[in-house]
Amino acid sequence: MGLPERASTSPPARLASVDAYRGLVMFLMMAEILKFTAVSKAIPGNEAWAFLAGLQTHVEWIGCSLHDLIQPSFSFLVGVSLPYSIAARMARGQSKLVMTLHAFWRAFILVALGIILRSIWNTTPDYGFTDTLSQIGLGYGFLFLLGFRPVRDQWIAVGLILAGYWLFFVQHSVPGPDFNWAAVGVKQAWLDEHGLTGFAAHWSKNANAAAEFDLWFLNLFPREKPFESSSGGYQVLSFVPTLATMILGLIAGGVLKSERAPWSKVAWLTVAGILGLALGYGWGMTGTCPVVKRIWTPSFVLFSGGWCFLLLAAFYAVMDVIGWIGWAFPLTVVGMNSIAAYCMSTSFVKPELHKMTIKHFGPGTFAAFGPEYLPLVHGAVTLTLLWLILFWMYRRKVFVRI
Repeated sequence: MGLPERASTSPPARLASVDAYRGLVMFLMMAEILKFTAVSKAIPGNEAWAFLAGLQTHVEWIGCSLHDLIQPSFSFLVGVSLPYSIAARMARGQSKLVMTLHAFWRAFILVALGIILRSIWNTTPDYGFTDTLSQIGLGYGFLFLLGFRPVRDQWIAVGLILAGYWLFFVQHSVPGPDFNWAAVGVKQAWLDEHGLTGFAAHWSKNANAAAEFDLWFLNLFPREKPFESSSGGYQVLSFVPTLATMILGLIAGGVLKSERAPWSKVAWLTVAGILGLALGYGWGMTGTCPVVKRIWTPSFVLFSGGWCFLLLAAFYAVMDVIGWIGWAFPLTVVGMNSIAAYCMSTSFVKPELHKMTIKHFGPGTFAAFGPEYLPLVHGAVTLTLLWLILFWMYRRKVFVRI
């Protein structure tokens, strides 16, 4: 299942399912502007809106929501696309050296773009490295090198990353009874509800091995004030297990690109997904490695990876095997310009467009269905405009690439 040594005469065909899956991921990210949480608060006791709000909200610590699957899915799909990207470049006659230099340049651009987007609203650069693009960029060069290795080596790499990252946290002492939680930005009320005890305390918020690394590493960069803690508990070294997620995608991409029969590929991805969910959830339930997205625990790699395998299997079966493609066109428009969609969603474009709609339509227009639905209607109009921009780019074949 490794990559071919010789370049093929023509690049591999593009998979509609990968573009659509990526489009769903980016659409969910853009759709934060629908403000389901605000609507749910305005209509207390409504279980339907409470459910939708939960899907659009990151869990506080242990667990996983639909919103928590956005970043792992995006990272996973980077790996899925890599075998096709390498094959296409080989078909164009590029050498391995040229491809490798391009891969590490791309990794640098991803990290730099992540810093720029994080810093737009700040007076100084935000060297946080915990955003999606930076996390992918920090591991992308290593992912690319693994793209030339046999699938056995790719699985070994996943195993070594998960075991090594688990041991890295375990060797760090757990916070004791006199630990100063306020010093690391953790309030007592949060601790009472989400704090971890026993062996699981190795993965406590802002009091773990990776958090200690951040105290040293992030203070090497110029800052307005010294770094003390992350308000959300996110950490730079999460790029290491994120790399494991990307390698799982690389393995999945190898399966899709292989000579297996189409339904055999669907079966492989489905079984891998079920095993990933079972192993990740089971590991978390033992208390020896809780499923925490914010610090990308090894059990979260397996659990979220299971969902990624299953979602890819579903998209591939419906679109590339059965051939039902037309229904996913709105997602394809977004997925084929994922970098542009990401930049619009995380930069000034989305908030400025949001303000512009109020300016031109007036707040009364969006309150026509009731004040409690104003955030939803306003967000839907802005989301539609964002999609129309991407559709305009799609029609003119303007695709942002790195």
